[in-house]
Amino acid sequence: MQTITTTDALAAFCEQAKTQAYVTVDTEFLRERTYWSKLCLVQMALPGKDGAAVLVDPLADGLSLEPLYDLFRHEGTVKVFHAARQDLEIFFTEAGVFPKPLFDTQIAAMVCGFGEQVGYETLVKKIARQALDKTSRFTDWSRRPLTEAQLVYALADVTHLRVIYEFLSKELQKSGREAWVEEEEAILLSPETYITRPEEAWQRVKTRTTSGRFLAIVRELARFREAHAQARNIPRSRIFKDDALLELASTKPTSLEELGKSRLLLREARRGDIADGILAAVKAGLEARPETFPKVEEEAAQLQVNTALADLLRVLLKAKSEEAGVAAKLIATSSDLDRIAAGKRDVPALTGWRHEVFGHDALRLARGEIALTAAGGAVRVVVA
Repeated sequence: MQTITTTDALAAFCEQAKTQAYVTVDTEFLRERTYWSKLCLVQMALPGKDGAAVLVDPLADGLSLEPLYDLFRHEGTVKVFHAARQDLEIFFTEAGVFPKPLFDTQIAAMVCGFGEQVGYETLVKKIARQALDKTSRFTDWSRRPLTEAQLVYALADVTHLRVIYEFLSKELQKSGREAWVEEEEAILLSPETYITRPEEAWQRVKTRTTSGRFLAIVRELARFREAHAQARNIPRSRIFKDDALLELASTKPTSLEELGKSRLLLREARRGDIADGILAAVKAGLEARPETFPKVEEEAAQLQVNTALADLLRVLLKAKSEEAGVAAKLIATSSDLDRIAAGKRDVPALTGWRHEVFGHDALRLARGEIALTAAGGAVRVVVA
């Protein structure tokens, strides 16, 4: 078991990887105490049962990950991950680089009929016919030295991945669905997926209140919290949680005395930079002009949903998902169906491969061009 701790050793392995058709990659990281993930370990394996497999220690003194990033830029070698989003966020944030071409086995498995957001352990059991020891999963990967159990666990995340990749790759070729996977992976390879703008942070705060003034204060509080968390690299919940944010937007404190009456605000947030930031955010929200108020997307409850059509769309989705061997939730969400039934057409289920599998017939059903009939326990589409 080789652990790479020098730039030269990493460069040598990456040059070897460039001669291969693919390389499997995984990471271990910590994020509980920081805003940005702290990369603690990188695992890689080359093709073949006996192909080289290594652990890279990014915390080793003097080690540069530039050879790894150079490998990521090398188009001749496929970079294979499982559930790559968090891994890619780390590499994009730290180096502004994406591994291309990318193959995400979780996405491929969903397209191949293994269910929604299938876990790595499930694929190892079903495809590699192996069992995984997950006892080291939630250990502190930043502590050194790593234990033997940690090293074995980490390496297994890329060695079994070789078998899974080769199996899923062949299945996609048989089904002709490579383009489906590439369409989903394009989202993972977009910088917009990982850029968090403080001015947009309010959109993640769940509230049933649609008052423009209230939402303006929520926007300014969320903006301050996000910027403060990013600048200091601490979790946003360490500043104040969503329930406290909503309380502040409701009580609208304008002084430290009023701020001190909050029931939900952490003690550390009642003084210093955070308190000043909160008061400034509330003031900005109170002074916001009505034309600048946040606009809330139309909720399902406000949509004029044709409930009968929505029910038929659910039946159609079930039939189409079974026919395609793809999880229904991957094709369309319940919200998608309600929006279609309300006459909306800016819906993900009506674009790309989803349109091919479901969207085309969904629109025909909405226009009354087709009907559904049951035959022998199966639902069939018939021309109306």
